[in-house]
Amino acid sequence: MERVSHRGRVTAYRRARPAAGGPTALYVHGSGATHRVWGRQYAPSGPTESAVALDLSGHGESDDIDADAGAATLDAYADDVVAVGRETDADVLVGNSLGGAVAQWVALERDWTPAALVLVGTGPELPVFEGLREWLADDWDRAVEFLHERDRLFHDPDHDAVSRSREQMAAVGQAVTRRDFLTCHRFDVRDRLSDIDGPVLAVCGEHDKLTPRAYHETLARETPQGAVSFVPDAAHLAMVERPEAFNDIVGSFLEDTL
Repeated sequence: MERVSHRGRVTAYRRARPAAGGPTALYVHGSGATHRVWGRQYAPSGPTESAVALDLSGHGESDDIDADAGAATLDAYADDVVAVGRETDADVLVGNSLGGAVAQWVALERDWTPAALVLVGTGPELPVFEGLREWLADDWDRAVEFLHERDRLFHDPDHDAVSRSREQMAAVGQAVTRRDFLTCHRFDVRDRLSDIDGPVLAVCGEHDKLTPRAYHETLARETPQGAVSFVPDAAHLAMVERPEAFNDIVGSFLEDTL
């Protein structure tokens, strides 16, 4: 892991391969996860020759922040992304779920502008089921079980990545994961999508109940250069559950647009 210091904290990231003439993708994980969720994208078979994946503040090896859920946390996470993006000369921003919200916020609120956005399992708003919000506060085990039921994080709850997902969530912990989900719940840029410049690809697992098809279709329709694609036999973590199909979709998009 490499590190960059900014705004009084350290953000950790993994640079899997050096820049090799093509685009460098910067991957941003979702709630309760770490950079490891992108393991099949920063592998040699990933959609770009060069790849970077970071740990947002309070996740993995990155310093935490003292911020309330919502705009303050979203701003801090956006600063993490910009710091790593500038340090690594990344030019494609790929975000899953909360990471997709952060990517949109960077595009709208920061002066570091990626050449393209890939928004995976996300939307212009991310309301969180009231029961899940309550369990994240009062019944952590139930919250984790709910997220790993069929067609939420995974279409197949017996997928071999489920145990790794649970381990990552346990390592991140209840407090940070709850902050992540509450930040998602308060996120809403529906009236600003026309201000996002550059190509945007919304990628949805066809069975995703957490961020359904309509969210991605809205991203594709309302951004000036938007497109949408669906990954079969996958849910919210399509890049984990069906990495080959996901990587092919993203690779083709970047070849066609950059």
